[in-house]
Amino acid sequence: MQRIGIDVGGTNTDAVLLEDGRVVHAVKTPTTADITGGIVAALGRLARHPAVAGGAIEAVIIGTTHFVNAVVQRRGLTKVAALRIGLPTGASLPPFCDWPADLARLVEGAVFMLEGGHEYDGRELMPFDDEGVREAARQIRAGGLRSVAIASVFSPLDGAHEERARAIVREEGGGGVAVTLSRDLGRIGLLERENAALLNAALADLACTTIAGFRAAIAKSGIAAPLYLTQNDGTVMSAEAAMALPVMSFASGATNSMRGAAFLSGVSDAMVIDVGGTSTDVGELRRGFPREANAVVEIGEVRTLFRMPDLLSIGLGGGSIVQREPLRVGPESVGYRLPQAALVFGGRTLTATDAAVAAGIVDIGDKAKAAAVPRELAQAVLDRARENIEDAIDRMKTEAGDVKLIAVGGGAFLVPDRLAGVSEVIRVAHGDCANAVGAAIAQISGETDQVYRDMGREAAIAAAKAQARQRAIAAGADPASLVTVDVEDMPLAYLRGDALRVRVRVAGDLKSPAA
Repeated sequence: MQRIGIDVGGTNTDAVLLEDGRVVHAVKTPTTADITGGIVAALGRLARHPAVAGGAIEAVIIGTTHFVNAVVQRRGLTKVAALRIGLPTGASLPPFCDWPADLARLVEGAVFMLEGGHEYDGRELMPFDDEGVREAARQIRAGGLRSVAIASVFSPLDGAHEERARAIVREEGGGGVAVTLSRDLGRIGLLERENAALLNAALADLACTTIAGFRAAIAKSGIAAPLYLTQNDGTVMSAEAAMALPVMSFASGATNSMRGAAFLSGVSDAMVIDVGGTSTDVGELRRGFPREANAVVEIGEVRTLFRMPDLLSIGLGGGSIVQREPLRVGPESVGYRLPQAALVFGGRTLTATDAAVAAGIVDIGDKAKAAAVPRELAQAVLDRARENIEDAIDRMKTEAGDVKLIAVGGGAFLVPDRLAGVSEVIRVAHGDCANAVGAAIAQISGETDQVYRDMGREAAIAAAKAQARQRAIAAGADPASLVTVDVEDMPLAYLRGDALRVRVRVAGDLKSPAA
């Protein structure tokens, strides 16, 4: 199978051609302000390779931070109607109640709270308010709102009320209304799951225009292959699914790097450090996938609770700006302007890359232009980077002993070979493009989070595995390649029928178009 993997970072856009499990060709170009320009440039260089020119590509897989950046930077967001089904419970904490004021002003279009929802064991909390939803839908249409987020109490266990509300909103609102159901995004926990749905609805227009731009970039490069986007958990979704659920790609960049690190090194259990041009991400691999965060994850100061890797990000990278007195390395960065701003490229800004060149640990740009950097200053910059890296690794470790560390990313030269708490620093070929490699190898996943009653533990887990497999196959996975990635089960006290909550995630390869 031949695939193209692309990762759009804050500094560089990387693209790789993967064939039969090996990297055939890799390119790196500066990221452009419009995102698609960098993709066009990377694909243009990659398309000159004979394997690409021959038209044998089966998939183009892109990882991007474009959507999470839109939330963090408060740009490109759409007004949203929030429809909560769950009264009389939760009335004191309405939608948007825990959002930062500036983001709420941009996104909040209307709020409707109605009776309905389910109990933890699947029973109806209150009957579904059909007429109330219809009246809300009519007001949404009258207000000119074209994106709606629907959240119902315990909808991950029974989403019937959310689905009925979606049908009514589309019926009353006419065509073109984008509807996000919270059950498609989050786990049990109303406010955080509702927040994820609201953020997703706010990105509806941006997702359509961005993915259309991705498709246009691929077509302009003369590549005829289906488009996929990577998700937060290291798996992929189709372009159509990404248009509906753009928030599922929020952490895909860092996840791609970790998956690529595991693939390139052959090590499935280790710490990974990805040093880019702007920031450094540290995480832990377990069975080749990033360790997931079990706690609430904040995106743009909004609390969410869905599949996200457990990562620590620090403001350190090859483009980090160095302040001399007092010494400071980052968090400010020249970002994608590194090829123009750094001293070694003829610019006027002292960066971490300049310090590394002056210290003789890397050969980038014109070394003569870094000669003005005192050796003592260069070493002090590298020592400060080492201290920050050691602290980040220590904060992310889950065991007291020394651990293996896989160093990837274009700025991995900032990671020294010896670090406190690290037994071995592993460097790999094509490690500077590990993010694009991770995108190229990404798999399809399926997940379920359900409460089972009146059956034994083994039967409940088997039922959950079967449902997760069905969802993965429906998303395009090859059934023969599916493996179970995670299984969690928790008995629920005080509920009748020996209730057991089971969460299962499976993953497998993309099904070949010829299959």
